[in-house]
Amino acid sequence: MGFLDRLFKSNSNNKKKPEPHSADVFARFDIVRASISGTMSNFHMAKDRKNHDVFGLKLIDMDKFRAFEARFKGLKKPPEGIVALKMRHPYIVKTLEYGTTPKGQKYILMEYLDGIGLNQAINDGDPLLDGNRMRLIRMMAESLVHVHKEGFIHRDVCPRNYICSSDRTSVKLIDFGLTVPATAPFMAPGNRTGTPRYMAPEIIRRRNTDQRVDLFALGVSVYELITGDLPWTSGEITGKVALEHDTVKPKQILERMPNLDPVLAGAIMKAIDANPDKRQESVDHFLKMIRKLPEDLI
Repeated sequence: MGFLDRLFKSNSNNKKKPEPHSADVFARFDIVRASISGTMSNFHMAKDRKNHDVFGLKLIDMDKFRAFEARFKGLKKPPEGIVALKMRHPYIVKTLEYGTTPKGQKYILMEYLDGIGLNQAINDGDPLLDGNRMRLIRMMAESLVHVHKEGFIHRDVCPRNYICSSDRTSVKLIDFGLTVPATAPFMAPGNRTGTPRYMAPEIIRRRNTDQRVDLFALGVSVYELITGDLPWTSGEITGKVALEHDTVKPKQILERMPNLDPVLAGAIMKAIDANPDKRQESVDHFLKMIRKLPEDLI
């Protein structure tokens, strides 16, 4: 059992609420790779100066953090670190620690994933995806089932937030910066955060939301994984693109991939229906629809 596994097991056996740390991460770690910008943070590959273990170090953009948290004033929204530590699942990145630096910047320490974003693999037309897509789709969905069972909505499901292994046979969900509890106060109209191209219509239209916004985003992500394109063909790249998701019909996936298994095609198109009541009841139901499909289908 490696260091990460021992630490993660220790955390999972501790039933007490995890406490934030106070640490000078720049004294503790060497930053060995330039940062990758996320929705509300910068992500670094960091090496522990004492034992040389490599981790992922997420440093929160405090201006963006404060602006986001202000939307939930008085609602006792759990911090990202607490949420991430709850997510103990093989297809979700392992979070090990969260805290604040002496200068007041929040950080999250996690396992370092040696791979690439699923978005990059899709954009590159990576041949290693061939024969692995069905396996990845199930992993993507299973990670979200766990998030939902823990009582949360991820709110930023998209290929960028899934990291592929180097051989493209597995993925892990990352980034809980926009995640909120799946409770009435947090599902009320008004919170229009997310990645526009994967955003459910009820978000952009300021309607009540629920965990089916993640199902919609999953469906769009899976559609893109299979076809290399989005269901809507607009060249718009701003937040306005999400306005099309209930005014323009998505292109049927079988028109792009005529040989795709009709069961999988039907599950995807159902997931991206503009009307949440016409989608599957949950991501778990999406998984049940595709349960009998071969692992190496696509």
